[in-house]
Formats: sequence, C-alpha cells, structure tokens
Amino acid sequence: MAKTVGNRDIRVVNQPEPAWANSTEEHFASLLDSYGIDWLHEPHRFPIAFDSAGDPIEFFTPDFYLPATDEYIELTVLKQCLCTKKNRKLRLLGELYPDVKCRIIYRRDYENLALKYRWDDDLPSSQLGIPARVPGPPQVRVAN
Repeated sequence: MAKTVGNRDIRVVNQPEPAWANSTEEHFASLLDSYGIDWLHEPHRFPIAFDSAGDPIEFFTPDFYLPATDEYIELTVLKQCLCTKKNRKLRLLGELYPDVKCRIIYRRDYENLALKYRWDDDLPSSQLGIPARVPGPPQVRVAN
C-alpha cells in the first residue's frame, strides 16, 4: 500500500506476527474466531509523522486487521491515559490514509464484551485488563 503525500512516497510496512501485547488482545481474537471472522494481528505499521527530510519518525500499528471488511481495530482498554494519544494517531491516520478504515474499541466497550462472553469467569479481572465492577448499559442516542 503506497500513498504520495507532497513529494513523499509513503509505504505501509508489513510486519511479522508479533506476540500478544496483553490478554485483552488474545480474548478479542478468540471472539473474532468464535464468529468465524478472519483477522490478522498487527500486520501493518503506518507512518504518520515525518521529519524535515520526509523520513518517518512516528508510526501507528492497529491491533487487528479484518480482511473481509478491509478495516482495522485498535483496542484501548488497559491504560485510559493513552486514549488521547491513540485518538491523535487515528486522526493522523485518517488524514494521511483516507481510504483506511480504523475503529477504536474503548474500555467500556470491552467491559461489555467481557461481561457478555463471561471472560471474567475464566480469569480474575485484573488479568483481563478490566475492572471487577459491572459497567452500565451502552449509551445509545436516537436522532429525532
């Protein structure tokens, strides 16, 4: 995948299969498997910031790629202080690669999945990266 920005030819770097960063990624992968959804774990690294010579100095590597829908998923569930940083990276990704679809799954979304699929029955919540409390219902706004 290549894109020209100004006079720079930007290339997405393909990466070998990395190890799981945390158990939330592994649980999310098992959820995708249970629905028969094909996925790749961190297959691409997108350059999102460049120095004055045009060389990449910062990258964004979404956690999952779903080939069937041609979209990426980024999990942000362990350290909520990273949300601002990841939202910034997602914004830069959208500016540089407007055809790339990427969604972020936040802690609240993950908590609801963990409860629905009883992931916290298998492991203590501290190992799943989710708190022991029961999250509230999802908030849905209906347009009038």
